[in-house]
Amino acid sequence: MAGKTKCVRCVVYTRKSSEEGLEQEFNSLDAQREAGEAYIRSQKHEGWVLLPDRYDDGGYSGGSMDRPGLRRLLDDVKTDKIDVVVVYKVDRLSRSLGDFAQIIDLFDKHGVSFVSVTQQFNTTTSMGRLTLNILLSFAQFEREVTGERIRDKIALSKKKGMWMGGHVPLGYDVANRKLVPNELEAALVRRIFNRFVRLGSTTLLCKELNEQGFRTKRRRGRDGRMNNGFPFTKTTIYKILKNRLYLGEIRHKDKWYPGNTRPSSTRTCGTRPRRSWRRTAAGAPPTAGARRRRRSRGCSTAPTARR
Repeated sequence: MAGKTKCVRCVVYTRKSSEEGLEQEFNSLDAQREAGEAYIRSQKHEGWVLLPDRYDDGGYSGGSMDRPGLRRLLDDVKTDKIDVVVVYKVDRLSRSLGDFAQIIDLFDKHGVSFVSVTQQFNTTTSMGRLTLNILLSFAQFEREVTGERIRDKIALSKKKGMWMGGHVPLGYDVANRKLVPNELEAALVRRIFNRFVRLGSTTLLCKELNEQGFRTKRRRGRDGRMNNGFPFTKTTIYKILKNRLYLGEIRHKDKWYPGNTRPSSTRTCGTRPRRSWRRTAAGAPPTAGARRRRRSRGCSTAPTARR
């Protein structure tokens, strides 16, 4: 009588780098899992059995080990709950050669086999390991090249004056990767520059703006809700006065480039400050205390700053 086939406990691990499309009824993770389950069924004669546990990471990069689904998978491997890990492609488990080597070492330590549905190999053989390392090396190379291309594209776009993300400054909205004037906010930007020239103090200006009910730019929070702005602080005002974007420039790293933010002369929104504005935005604005100290020494109280 033939011996009873040993039960081989199998799980499917799935991953997708971005969250795009995950809201669909049948998404990329579902497709990967379906392929993995079909492969496990094809090995039923070898005693392969699919465990009900799911290990899915939607919206997580393969270049990082900090993934909830992967952490649970490795924890179950360490407690000897799994015999075989099935993935759709090698890079679904990891795109980092170093991280992948650690994972495979852990699998070997606990007698866990690793299977790729679309790149069939056996990790228990030397040839299978060589094939795996070659595939993973190309996966890591592809990730690094893609990252370089993205960084180069962002740098080139900024040099062309395009807006590539981040907090949109007060006085602007974004349309087609360009900053366009928000007329209601633009009036407030002009007011901030003009009033600072008269007051020469961020403390006094901050108090005045808040007493008159002005608030910072309305933004959408992480929960998707739109806030109504917050009271101004001296730091907020100082950043506005120092922001060279209001001179029509875009920053990339430590360099500033001509941007696409220059409004027409009839639609100025603060991006082309008058000469008096340039003097205040060029250096640190003096506080009210500094003005009093200068006055006591007989110095000028004009709100000038270093060029």
